[in-house]
Amino acid sequence: MAYIGNYPAETQTVDLKWDTGIKTASFTAETGKGYWINTTSGAVTVTLPASANAGDTIEFSDYSRTWGTNAVTLNPNSLNFQGYTSPNPEYNTSGQSVRIVYSGATQGWIPTVDDDVTLETPQTYSADFLVIAGGGGGAKDTPGSSTGSGGGAGGYRNSFGSETSGGGGSSETSLTFNGGTVYTITIGAGGAGATSNETDGATGVDSSISGSDITTITSVGGGKGVKYPGSPAQGGSGGSGGGGSAGSSTGGLGTANQGYNGGNGGGGNGSGGGGGAGAVGTNASGETPGNGGNGLASAITGSSVTRAGGGGGAGYDNRASASTGGSGGGGAGTPTGTNATSGTANTGGGGGGGGTDGSSAGNGGNGGSGVVILSMADADYSGITTGSPTVATGVSGKTVLTFTGSGTYTG
Repeated sequence: MAYIGNYPAETQTVDLKWDTGIKTASFTAETGKGYWINTTSGAVTVTLPASANAGDTIEFSDYSRTWGTNAVTLNPNSLNFQGYTSPNPEYNTSGQSVRIVYSGATQGWIPTVDDDVTLETPQTYSADFLVIAGGGGGAKDTPGSSTGSGGGAGGYRNSFGSETSGGGGSSETSLTFNGGTVYTITIGAGGAGATSNETDGATGVDSSISGSDITTITSVGGGKGVKYPGSPAQGGSGGSGGGGSAGSSTGGLGTANQGYNGGNGGGGNGSGGGGGAGAVGTNASGETPGNGGNGLASAITGSSVTRAGGGGGAGYDNRASASTGGSGGGGAGTPTGTNATSGTANTGGGGGGGGTDGSSAGNGGNGGSGVVILSMADADYSGITTGSPTVATGVSGKTVLTFTGSGTYTG
């Protein structure tokens, strides 16, 4: 004779006795019974039996088609439900019927009918992140006047391994994702470089990860590069600070645990470099512009990539060589009336400052756009995304999502 669990196979037909009293409040269910549940007046919690045998069956049905308004929650009462003891399954589809069968201690209660037999016990899991904001744009000054400074890198926040966050900050705590929850990824644009004479660059735009069950992770857009207005001007503050303008001006302030300050302007026509995630922007010295601060390297994608370098400051005429952008996508500044280099897209690099000479002024470089990268165990990845991120599986057992544009991930 064939057996299923401890029961002969021919005895496994479902023969339920339906409780004719309509349930309108929370109650404890018994095996072998069916229940009509009316949630018109409010949600109902059903406590399942404290013990069960393989093959035990219970069924629940939406009496008045109101579960979509007031849900029915099943309390497994210390037994497993779909292999887990938590969270409590919730049924919230109007007109739904649910039949559950006890399979044994390992998987516990398993729905055999619940319309689409979905996983009602989604589990939490950890995900690492790297969130970089858009870099700040470089400034442009007036021909024959002075020079614009470099933009700061976008803010840099990280939880991967022992790698640091920007500005010398420690690695942060990984995120805890819940199955079925939608997480929104926002990619900040780089700040525009100045194209009109005597104009500041634009501040970079924030990047973030948000969801209903996590504290939003926001990286701040890079500080703008600034023009020389006739008196020293401080660089723009942001994730990393923009460089100070020509003259004895100070660099902009970076954000704690995201990026460094911008470099100071020189006593002559040289302007300061924008701060990077990994280092302060270099101070200008007289006519010599400051270089952008270096970025940080991360191996979250499986190979080491450096991002979030600051933009270089600008020099005047041919009195100084061009500055360099910080490693990690920072744009270079120029020493003559030529256009500066932009920060590299999806690195959060700052734009370089536009140089000047007696007859022309170069445009400031644009800041590079930001990026958000998520890393989780291959087994945890749900496969549900919008926004077309790049997905790489099997990266030392991890699935890595690289968002270069805004989108979502469902846990």
